[in-house]
Amino acid sequence: MYKKLLIGFIICILCLSPIAADDWNSFAGGIDHAAYRDDNSDFVTNLWVFDMGSSIHSSPAIYENYIYIVSVDGILKAIDMETGEEEWDLDLDAKTNSSPIINSNRLYIGCEDGLKAVNIDNHKVVWEYDCNNVQSTPFFYDDVIYFGSDDGHLYGLDKDDGKEVLNKKLDGELKSSPIVVNDSVYIGSTNCKLYSIGTDKENNWEFTSGDEIVSSPSYVNDTVIFGSSDGNIYCLNESDGSLNWKVDLNNKIIASPTVDEHDNSVYIGSDEGNLTCIDIRDGTVKWSHFAGDKIQSTPALKDNLIAFGCNNGYLYVLNKYTGQEVFNYNPGTILFNSPITSSPVINGNSLFFGDDAGYLYSLNIDKHEVPGSIQMYYSIAVLIIVIVLAVVVIRKIKGKK
Repeated sequence: MYKKLLIGFIICILCLSPIAADDWNSFAGGIDHAAYRDDNSDFVTNLWVFDMGSSIHSSPAIYENYIYIVSVDGILKAIDMETGEEEWDLDLDAKTNSSPIINSNRLYIGCEDGLKAVNIDNHKVVWEYDCNNVQSTPFFYDDVIYFGSDDGHLYGLDKDDGKEVLNKKLDGELKSSPIVVNDSVYIGSTNCKLYSIGTDKENNWEFTSGDEIVSSPSYVNDTVIFGSSDGNIYCLNESDGSLNWKVDLNNKIIASPTVDEHDNSVYIGSDEGNLTCIDIRDGTVKWSHFAGDKIQSTPALKDNLIAFGCNNGYLYVLNKYTGQEVFNYNPGTILFNSPITSSPVINGNSLFFGDDAGYLYSLNIDKHEVPGSIQMYYSIAVLIIVIVLAVVVIRKIKGKK
C-alpha cells in the first residue's frame, strides 16, 4: 500500500513540475531554419498588431509564452504571444539587424557595437563583448555563443561571462549567421567563401562561390546548403566541402534556405521574386512560385504549409508540396505597403512576423485568419479624402456650367 502511495506521490510531483521551455538557439530556431515550435500548452491563438516604433529587420525568437523581437533602433521587447501586450522592454543603446537567440534565461543579440547577453528574468544586460558591427545572428552550441562580425572575425564566447573561447580571423565581412554541427562551424563571408571551422579553431575547408554570401547555411543529411549573391543555391558535402549540386535562381540570394528532411525538400527565395522548392538529393527543381518582388525573408515551415514575406508588402502561405498559394496577407493594403524582410516564426497555430513599417503581427496560419492593420484605416481615410475632393471638384465644374 505504501509503495502505491509513494508511486502516486511521485507521479503527482512530476505532473505539477514545470515543463522546461524549448530553447531558441539559432537563427530561425535550428539548423533546418523551420522556425516552428509545437505549442503544448493551453495557448490560444489571437489576432493582433503591435507597434515597435521603428523598422523590424530582425526575426523574432520564441521562448515560453513570449515572443522576443528587436527593432533596428535597438529596442528589445518581450511580447505576450496570446494577448499581444508588451511585458517589458530594454534599450540596447545600439542599432541592430541581428536576431535574438535564447537559452535558459539568457538572450543573446548582435548590435553595432558587439554582442550582448540579457537576463530575461531581470531585463538587464549581464555582459557585453565589444567588437565591430554584428549583423550575424548568434548560434548556441555546447555552452558557447558563436557569431560573425563585420571585422571578419569568427567569435566564440563563454555563455556565462562572455570570455573568448574562439577568435578566428577570416577574410571579408561575416554577415551570415553561423550554424554549428558535429563540432564544426559553418559561416559565409562577403569574400564569396563559405568556411568550415572546427570548434578547436582548425580550418576544415572553404568553398568559393561567385559572389558574397550573406545567406545563413542550413544542414541536412550530411550536407550544408546556402545561397549566394551570385544567384546560385549550393549543396556541399559536410566532410570536405565538395559540391553535390548547385541551382541557378537568376538573381541574388539574400534569404536563407529552409530544409524539410522528411520530404527531401529545400525552400529558398531570391531577388528574382520566386520561392523555389528543390530536391535535396539531386538539385531537381520541384516547383517555383512567383511572388512579384524580392524575397529576402527566410521561409517558416509547418506541416504542409510554407510561409514567407516579400518586399512587395505581402506575407504568403503556400502548399509546400505544390507551391500553390493557400492565402496571403497584405497589412499595408497596397497604399502603405512596406517590405517584409523579417523572417516569420510559428508557435502552434500562431504565425508572427514584422515589417519595415515597424509592426509585429500575429495571425492564425491554420484558419487563415489575419488581424486588421493600422494601414487599412489609413487607406480608408485616404479613400474618403479622395472621394470628398472628387465631389468638390465635380460640383465646381457643374457650377461653372
